[in-house]
Amino acid sequence: MEIMTTYWQWGLMILVSLLMIVFAPKAKDEFEFFKAKVQNSRLGFWVLTSSLVISWIFAKSIINASDLGLKYGIMGGIAYACYYLSFLVGGIVIFHLRHNGGYQSVHHFLRVNHGYTAVILFTILIAIRLFNEVWSNTMVIGSFFGFQGTIEYYSAIIIFTILTLAYVLKGGMRSSLFTDAIQMILFVVLLMLILFYIIPDISISDLNQGKSSANQGGLNLMFVALIQCFSYPFHDPVMTDRGFIADVKLTKKAFIFAGLIGFLSIVLFSLIGIYAGKLMLDSPAAVSVSHTLHIGGLLTINLIMITSASSTLDSTFSSFSKLTIYDLKLFKATITNGRLVMIFIMLLGTIPIFFDPAILSATTISGTMVIGLMPPFIFWKWKTRKNAFSITVIIGVLFGLVHVLGLWPKSFIFFKGDYAELLSVNIVGSIICFITYLIFYQWKKETKI
Repeated sequence: MEIMTTYWQWGLMILVSLLMIVFAPKAKDEFEFFKAKVQNSRLGFWVLTSSLVISWIFAKSIINASDLGLKYGIMGGIAYACYYLSFLVGGIVIFHLRHNGGYQSVHHFLRVNHGYTAVILFTILIAIRLFNEVWSNTMVIGSFFGFQGTIEYYSAIIIFTILTLAYVLKGGMRSSLFTDAIQMILFVVLLMLILFYIIPDISISDLNQGKSSANQGGLNLMFVALIQCFSYPFHDPVMTDRGFIADVKLTKKAFIFAGLIGFLSIVLFSLIGIYAGKLMLDSPAAVSVSHTLHIGGLLTINLIMITSASSTLDSTFSSFSKLTIYDLKLFKATITNGRLVMIFIMLLGTIPIFFDPAILSATTISGTMVIGLMPPFIFWKWKTRKNAFSITVIIGVLFGLVHVLGLWPKSFIFFKGDYAELLSVNIVGSIICFITYLIFYQWKKETKI
């Protein structure tokens, strides 16, 4: 039976990937490849919304949401879902950057207001973000095929990554958007199937009975997410790229709807962890629950992971290509160069899977390191000194590093429970970043006077 299940898993992954390869549109020119724009065609609301949602519900997001549901009950799911309020913040800021500022991209805004040093620093941050997305999502896929370190685990990761790369090579950003719409439909149907199976066994009392229900870790994480959602969206080119490819008012509406849909989806995924807690299963909850289901349920969860991971990967490849070729103009803007850059990030981003990185760290650590992005984007109208952006962002990175290296002083931990230190770092760091930016703003005003 186990061997038959493995065959089904492999068959499902290969079949879905091949269908994407067949149906993904091929870009006819560089504009379609890097910007997904087809002549005499307008990007629709639901296509953009679907792409935003599915490219941000990563495979690792599903794992994290279900594990937080297992550990903290429904509060864990709500806490993690608060990261999806980033859509609301990002959408509103991008709307004003385009509608009131006339900027054509985030890089355009930074180059005009903060200079090339800011562009370089910002590029390093988002390159690290894209690099993280490759390994952190493919690791999830591998965990469904075998234990970490086994041949089955590595084989699944490598084959899945190559198949995903194959279809996005056809059309770049255009292929990514088109397949995102298909993957979103699959995602919704599959999620409903899983919830139909597990919800009847979950009572209201189960929602508050995570394994650490007495711990306020879930509440601490929620406040971390609420702080980080004011900076988090701007270091994600997958999100910001989609903010500049459609009509400006349609884009704002799509971002708001994507935030609401994403928030609800993550909360619903946390129910898998609550269900796992009821069955006394261990983390990762999604994997544990999948093994308790009949083959149909197992394959359904597998397909959800494949869908979410492939949508994130194809968006990562296309965004890195656009960043390198179109935004930074490091190479001539040709489809061939765009494809070569995709192959490069695929190879580079796969290396960490052989070094046992922690999946959750790809979200929480990067989120802390970019808290310095909040003042420059939230207060985008402020005319500050050119180096205000770089210094503020570097301060945020330093706070993140202090936390990662375990150097944060215990006397500055203001809360109890899990994520207490992380919350303390984010509060103090955000205040310092804001004060720093405000000083540069005042300095600029006084200099003009």
